[in-house]
Amino acid sequence: MYLDELREYCMAKKGVTEGTPFGPDTLVLKVMNKIFAITSIDDYEFVNLKCDPEYAAELRETEPGIKPGWHMNKTHWNSVMADGSVGEKLFKELIDISYNLIVESLPKKVKEEFNNLPSE
Repeated sequence: MYLDELREYCMAKKGVTEGTPFGPDTLVLKVMNKIFAITSIDDYEFVNLKCDPEYAAELRETEPGIKPGWHMNKTHWNSVMADGSVGEKLFKELIDISYNLIVESLPKKVKEEFNNLPSE
Protein backbone atom coordinates (compact mmCIF):
# COMPACT_ATOMS: atom_id res chain seq x y z
CA MET A 1 0.00 0.00 0.00
CA TYR A 2 1.41 3.36 -1.03
CA LEU A 3 1.48 6.28 1.40
CA ASP A 4 -1.20 8.23 -0.48
CA GLU A 5 -3.46 5.14 -0.45
CA LEU A 6 -2.90 4.67 3.29
CA ARG A 7 -3.70 8.32 3.94
CA GLU A 8 -6.81 8.28 1.74
CA TYR A 9 -8.12 5.04 3.30
CA CYS A 10 -7.62 6.33 6.85
CA MET A 11 -8.93 9.85 6.24
CA ALA A 12 -12.19 8.43 4.86
CA LYS A 13 -12.98 7.01 8.30
CA LYS A 14 -15.25 8.83 10.73
CA GLY A 15 -13.54 11.25 13.14
CA VAL A 16 -10.03 10.89 11.67
CA THR A 17 -7.51 13.71 11.63
CA GLU A 18 -3.89 13.78 10.56
CA GLY A 19 -0.89 15.70 11.76
CA THR A 20 2.85 15.75 12.29
CA PRO A 21 3.22 16.29 16.08
CA PHE A 22 6.55 14.44 16.21
CA GLY A 23 8.18 16.41 13.39
CA PRO A 24 7.61 17.03 9.69
CA ASP A 25 8.58 13.46 8.68
CA THR A 26 6.17 11.55 10.92
CA LEU A 27 2.55 11.24 9.81
CA VAL A 28 0.17 10.54 12.68
CA LEU A 29 -3.42 9.49 12.04
CA LYS A 30 -5.82 9.84 14.95
CA VAL A 31 -9.45 9.16 15.69
CA MET A 32 -10.88 11.55 18.27
CA ASN A 33 -7.32 12.68 19.09
CA LYS A 34 -6.02 9.13 19.79
CA ILE A 35 -3.34 7.60 17.55
CA PHE A 36 -4.28 4.55 15.50
CA ALA A 37 -1.61 4.74 12.75
CA ILE A 38 1.83 6.28 12.56
CA THR A 39 4.42 6.24 9.78
CA SER A 40 7.36 8.07 8.26
CA ILE A 41 6.59 10.36 5.34
CA ASP A 42 10.03 10.63 3.73
CA ASP A 43 11.12 7.06 4.44
CA TYR A 44 7.79 5.21 4.12
CA GLU A 45 8.73 1.60 4.87
CA PHE A 46 6.07 0.54 7.38
CA VAL A 47 3.04 1.68 9.36
CA ASN A 48 2.62 1.13 13.09
CA LEU A 49 -0.89 -0.14 13.82
CA LYS A 50 -2.52 -1.15 17.09
CA CYS A 51 -3.62 -4.77 17.37
CA ASP A 52 -5.07 -7.25 19.84
CA PRO A 53 -2.01 -8.80 21.59
CA GLU A 54 -2.84 -12.43 20.72
CA TYR A 55 -3.60 -11.64 17.08
CA ALA A 56 -0.49 -9.41 16.91
CA ALA A 57 1.70 -12.33 18.03
CA GLU A 58 -0.01 -14.70 15.59
CA LEU A 59 0.53 -12.29 12.69
CA ARG A 60 4.23 -11.91 13.50
CA GLU A 61 4.62 -15.69 13.33
CA THR A 62 2.74 -16.15 10.05
CA GLU A 63 3.38 -12.93 8.10
CA PRO A 64 7.01 -12.04 7.30
CA GLY A 65 5.96 -8.43 6.61
CA ILE A 66 4.64 -7.87 10.14
CA LYS A 67 7.05 -7.09 12.98
CA PRO A 68 6.73 -5.87 16.57
CA GLY A 69 5.86 -2.16 16.63
CA TRP A 70 8.98 -0.05 16.13
CA HIS A 71 9.32 2.49 18.95
CA MET A 72 5.90 1.40 20.26
CA ASN A 73 4.55 -0.97 22.91
CA LYS A 74 5.38 -4.26 21.22
CA THR A 75 2.52 -6.08 22.93
CA HIS A 76 -0.15 -3.87 21.36
CA TRP A 77 1.46 -2.49 18.19
CA ASN A 78 2.75 -4.05 14.96
CA SER A 79 4.88 -2.54 12.23
CA VAL A 80 3.25 -3.53 8.95
CA MET A 81 5.69 -3.37 6.06
CA ALA A 82 4.61 -1.29 3.06
CA ASP A 83 6.81 -3.15 0.57
CA GLY A 84 4.01 -5.33 -0.80
CA SER A 85 4.81 -8.30 1.47
CA VAL A 86 1.46 -7.75 3.22
CA GLY A 87 -1.50 -8.02 0.86
CA GLU A 88 -3.80 -5.04 0.46
CA LYS A 89 -6.80 -6.86 1.93
CA LEU A 90 -4.90 -7.78 5.13
CA PHE A 91 -3.31 -4.32 5.28
CA LYS A 92 -6.75 -2.67 5.23
CA GLU A 93 -8.08 -5.19 7.75
CA LEU A 94 -5.23 -4.27 10.12
CA ILE A 95 -5.95 -0.56 9.68
CA ASP A 96 -9.61 -1.26 10.48
CA ILE A 97 -8.66 -3.27 13.57
CA SER A 98 -6.41 -0.49 14.85
CA TYR A 99 -9.07 2.15 14.23
CA ASN A 100 -11.78 0.06 15.90
CA LEU A 101 -9.62 -0.73 18.95
CA ILE A 102 -9.12 2.99 19.51
CA VAL A 103 -12.81 3.80 19.00
CA GLU A 104 -13.79 1.05 21.47
CA SER A 105 -11.38 2.42 24.07
CA LEU A 106 -12.64 6.01 23.92
CA PRO A 107 -14.00 7.43 27.18
CA LYS A 108 -17.80 7.57 27.31
CA LYS A 109 -18.03 11.34 26.73
CA VAL A 110 -15.66 11.22 23.74
CA LYS A 111 -17.46 8.17 22.34
CA GLU A 112 -20.74 10.12 22.52
CA GLU A 113 -19.08 12.95 20.55
CA PHE A 114 -17.81 10.37 18.05
CA ASN A 115 -21.25 8.81 17.69
CA ASN A 116 -22.75 12.24 16.98
CA LEU A 117 -20.30 12.99 14.15
CA PRO A 118 -21.76 12.77 10.66
CA SER A 119 -20.88 9.56 8.85
CA GLU A 120 -18.25 9.98 6.18
